Amino acid sequence: MTQATPKYRAIFISDVHLGSRGSQAEALCAFLKLNTSEHLYLVGDIIDGWRLKKKWYWPQAHTNAIRRILTAAKRGTDVTYIIGNHDEFLRAFMHFRLNFGDIHVKNRAVHLGEDGKRYLVVHGDMFDGMMRADRKWIMHLGDHAYNFLLWVNTNLNSVRRLFGLPYWSLSAALKKRTKRALNYIHNFEDHVAAYCRRKGYDGAICGHIHVAEMRDIDGITYMNDGDWVESCTALVEHHDGRWELLDCRPDSVRTSVPVVKTAPVGELELA
Repeated sequence: MTQATPKYRAIFISDVHLGSRGSQAEALCAFLKLNTSEHLYLVGDIIDGWRLKKKWYWPQAHTNAIRRILTAAKRGTDVTYIIGNHDEFLRAFMHFRLNFGDIHVKNRAVHLGEDGKRYLVVHGDMFDGMMRADRKWIMHLGDHAYNFLLWVNTNLNSVRRLFGLPYWSLSAALKKRTKRALNYIHNFEDHVAAYCRRKGYDGAICGHIHVAEMRDIDGITYMNDGDWVESCTALVEHHDGRWELLDCRPDSVRTSVPVVKTAPVGELELA
């Protein structure tokens, strides 16, 4: 029996944060069940070691997400796990050439696109000034604040559903309207592009900042696959070389304007 051709050439997902209450593990399971690929990149913060270290939380849905990934690898998908800052505990085992079954664990990878370009695949925490050793406490403080916003957001949307109102993200709204947050995002994107330019990469695929984006930065292709806490976005590469950002949230919680961007072969849409 001939095995069916995978739907996509490559799928990139990050910031699932399994082990935290904000993780949309069920939505991820539904997405992976319906969407197959030749390559699957888990671009960091798949497991939230920071949260698990403080308090253990691991429902069945989070186990199901791991099983879905393992099943994809068993069925022939080339799965690469890129370590992020929330799952940085895995870096202590890197010298053992750590693998989970058929899943390859790395700090970074290079994806050769169908368009012939070399893309650096990295979580992105290395480009975040807050991840410096002398500033890391600020990042942990910000993590607490973000989780508080998620708690507020969950309760707020419970009330909105009672009135038939669509899902609304408080943290996303703050990111878009706060000058400091916008500067942080733009600085991060510029640092990624500058690094790629110095090292000879054509582009970068990352996560970390929970902001899905596709844009050209002075000739460097910058793509961020978003997160699976609020936006539930995935970056995919089609077999013809076209790139696309998908909004994978259930229809019941989608906003009126879905996050979906596409780029034709050899051309990236400007943000």
